[in-house]
Amino acid sequence: MKRNFQLNEIHEVAKEVLRNAPNKVLCFYGDMGVGKTTLVKALVKELGAVDVANSPTFGLVNEYHDENDSPLAYHFDFYRLNDEMEALDMGFEDYLNTGTWLFIEWPDKISSLLPEDAVGVFLHFIEENTRSIELNIS
Repeated sequence: MKRNFQLNEIHEVAKEVLRNAPNKVLCFYGDMGVGKTTLVKALVKELGAVDVANSPTFGLVNEYHDENDSPLAYHFDFYRLNDEMEALDMGFEDYLNTGTWLFIEWPDKISSLLPEDAVGVFLHFIEENTRSIELNIS
């Protein structure tokens, strides 16, 4: 999947990502402010979460649930991570075994911990309200 989109089309893009992703580990790459968290918010909403998504920058991970309080997704933001050991200390490997959607911002901070089949989601600025997205499927 590769396309340009307007920011007001983010929910359509989220639906496409969920349809096209071959697995549930999505790694978001892109410059600060490109819309990684905005896309994750749309993905969480499209999954039917009762929680409102926000950035887990300071807590490193947010958990989102369905109406039955079952986990739907985990959203990681590793921007402030100093080293991979911090991710291991928080139990990142356990999250990989949940079978739940994992949305990972700044995955380059934990590159050796990522599964080989993780899906790269690359976002780029085109214009003020236009972005490009590309799914890199191994």
